[in-house]
Amino acid sequence: MIRSIEYGTKTIEFSVEFKKRRTMEISVEPPNNVCVVAPLDTSEEIIIQKVKKKASWIVQKMFLFREMEYLKINREIVNGESFMYLGRNYSLQINIEETVKKPLIKLFQGKFYIETPSRDQEQIKQALENWYRQKTLEKVTKKINYYQHYFKRTPNGIKVKEQQKRWASCTSNNDLLFNWRCSMAPSYVLDYIVVHEMCHMYHMNHSQAFWDMLVSVMPDYESRKEWLKKYGVRMDL
Repeated sequence: MIRSIEYGTKTIEFSVEFKKRRTMEISVEPPNNVCVVAPLDTSEEIIIQKVKKKASWIVQKMFLFREMEYLKINREIVNGESFMYLGRNYSLQINIEETVKKPLIKLFQGKFYIETPSRDQEQIKQALENWYRQKTLEKVTKKINYYQHYFKRTPNGIKVKEQQKRWASCTSNNDLLFNWRCSMAPSYVLDYIVVHEMCHMYHMNHSQAFWDMLVSVMPDYESRKEWLKKYGVRMDL
């Protein structure tokens, strides 16, 4: 359900989703999508008051996204196009090889080399996504194992999924779910995504207790989080 408030000369529209939770959360997604997640019994008046209280912050976030000139990345599957992996850009080199049954991908000497039976863009794009899925699972699994000594609880499972609005999430069963695009981020930013979700095994919301736990494991998390805010829109095919 879409609602709105007036803030100065601006109208802020926002969606509201009710969930079984204790606290209310407001998020802003590029370019101007404002979402409120509220406890099941929250009144309309309380929601409106909360959004009004956060109106200045919401407008600043929207302005930031405009400054970034947010555009959905539509890369072409052609030689020379660049694709990101662990924070670095690698150019694409497509080689037609009729003896292979499906596109084969190799990262070598600063390039993505793809041997493919044809130049079918959707087929190559799917092969790239599958490659990122595999790499993301490998990287996050290693990082979870590395950071595990900070936590007594362990993930019930680790999965890589399609997640349009989140980099990762933690279920009530402590399954950690990661966006397949995560391996496009620099390694130190991927560390932040992993630790963030491991903290959610204890605190399902973004309470002060959650942030206290996060900073105890990763004191410099804010700079890593800032990278995602600035450059996360570039992490796509």
